Amino acid sequence: MKEYSILDQSYEVSFPQHGDERGWLVVVEGMKDIPFDIKRIFYIYGSDGDVIRGRHANRKSEFILVNVAGSCKVRLDDGRGKEKIIVLDQPHKGIYIPKMLWKDMYDFSNDSILLCLSSQVYDNEEYIRDYEEYKKEMRK
Repeated sequence: MKEYSILDQSYEVSFPQHGDERGWLVVVEGMKDIPFDIKRIFYIYGSDGDVIRGRHANRKSEFILVNVAGSCKVRLDDGRGKEKIIVLDQPHKGIYIPKMLWKDMYDFSNDSILLCLSSQVYDNEEYIRDYEEYKKEMRK
């Protein structure tokens, strides 16, 4: 029997592209193209290639990450020894990250702009920023 991992709930997403000779348009709608209503939008840019962002898990927030320019890598970790790495390098593709999954974003290209859509408004109390604490919570 396969052991369940919260990592299994993450998945890559691809959004429809609409385009012609004028260029491309990508539309993302909450509860239609993604599994939650969007409560917060933020983006990360200007990170050097050797910088690691994230380094946390969220108790309540779900995310969609899309690199709308350039590229980066996302490492997802279930705190139980399973992880996967996703390369985000297309502006119409992303990754769904459920709550309670550890995430690291790294290997940013110089032109990287990482768009983050969140199911929750910012609440510092829901963040787990210590990996050892995260692993303890995931063993419960």
